Amino acid sequence: MSNASAPLRLVFMGTPDLAATCLKALLVWPGCTVLAAVSQPDKPSGRDLKLQATPVKIAAEAAGIPVLQPKKARDPEFLEQLRALQPEIVVVAAFGQILPQALLDIPKFGCVNVHTSLLPRHRGAAPIQWAIADGDTETGVTLMKMDAGLDTGPMIVCAKTTIAAEDTGQTLHDRLAEMGGTLLVETLPDYVAGRIEPVAQPAEGATYARKITKDDGRLDWSLPATTIWNRIRAFTPWPGAFSKLPGATERSLVKLFGTVPEAASGEAGCVLEADANGLLVACGEGSLRIREVQREAGKRMKVGEFLRGFPLKPGDRLG
Repeated sequence: MSNASAPLRLVFMGTPDLAATCLKALLVWPGCTVLAAVSQPDKPSGRDLKLQATPVKIAAEAAGIPVLQPKKARDPEFLEQLRALQPEIVVVAAFGQILPQALLDIPKFGCVNVHTSLLPRHRGAAPIQWAIADGDTETGVTLMKMDAGLDTGPMIVCAKTTIAAEDTGQTLHDRLAEMGGTLLVETLPDYVAGRIEPVAQPAEGATYARKITKDDGRLDWSLPATTIWNRIRAFTPWPGAFSKLPGATERSLVKLFGTVPEAASGEAGCVLEADANGLLVACGEGSLRIREVQREAGKRMKVGEFLRGFPLKPGDRLG
């Protein structure tokens, strides 16, 4: 920066809701000038396959910020556009592509990534969901100076949060997004002033949080109840945790919500209780009480209401 009071010249790169939350925090912070927002190209959505703007694009355009949407971050034309903006720093949050070294070298203070885990644990595409699915009791946000690897750069600062029993992928996502925006505003001034020196990630403890697929939501009742409970929480809202009803076709699946592990035991997948208090289903270890369900193309409802239309009984098996 030219002097201590000049706003930081910044380009923001991100795509989904989490990134939009971080961008909004920067847009109201007087310590920076957002020169442009970079987002993935619009994608078709809905039955009519109409192009849908990304959350970052929507937030940027609402604030009158120019938007760039290169197909690839390594495109020479895009890199020239970025150089012409002369950003002092590039902030990245869930952009969706690995950035080339040519881009990392453009800003004076490098590219700073908002990663929603406590690195080096849960590097990769889906750290929020896998933190819950793996039974972690704590996670957080790491600001990292990016290098050419996958979430391997030195750490600038971390902020922690407890993963509560009632947390889902959605609630934890929303909390970490807000933490990320706050951490940027609180940390960037000291970072660019040289008062924070990034620290290399520990050599031990690295894990990879791969991208979630729809099939991750299919439940395996032979697993322990606590493992299934974690997966149900982790994969809410998407892809949801689902099981096949007795006698139902492959298309007649049911999503499960409001679950809690219990000590009762039985043959994995078998219904032990079915009443207004919920379904109690035996797992590989222990059992899981289910209080809400949702059939395909149906509404989410209490189990007591569901049983009036689909009368499950003890001894029935979920697949």
